[in-house]
Amino acid sequence: MSIASPARRTVLTAAGATPAALALAACGGSPEDGGAPAEKEQQDTGPEGTQRPEEGTGDVLVETSDVPEGGGTILQEEKVVVTQPSAGDFKAFSAVCQHQGCLVSSVADGTINCACHGSKYAIADGSVTQGPASRALPGVDVSVTDGAIRRK
Repeated sequence: MSIASPARRTVLTAAGATPAALALAACGGSPEDGGAPAEKEQQDTGPEGTQRPEEGTGDVLVETSDVPEGGGTILQEEKVVVTQPSAGDFKAFSAVCQHQGCLVSSVADGTINCACHGSKYAIADGSVTQGPASRALPGVDVSVTDGAIRRK
């Protein structure tokens, strides 16, 4: 006596559907049953539902007095470099070198410098002044208020 076995296509279809169904179940649900809520537009709010601060009143990155004229300050934790190309003109850029992702190491002689492979960037606009990097440092939106440089 022979036992009937399911067709190969039936087995493969069922096997493929199970992981997909589990993945969908893990992503769905409601907050009440521990699942993630369905797509919901979230408001940009601060603590206790208050609106985010107005532009220019965000987190303080550094005090203006800590950024030398013609130089800059590297904020390692924030991965941001803030420069002051000329008196009162502050710029901010990603501190991640565009060559291989090292953090830049110094700001001197009008350039932001990466010690990993020697790339240099202009403090005024983040453009490459010496390779091997081939892309400029991305800018970071900041404002200056009350003697502090703040992320927008």
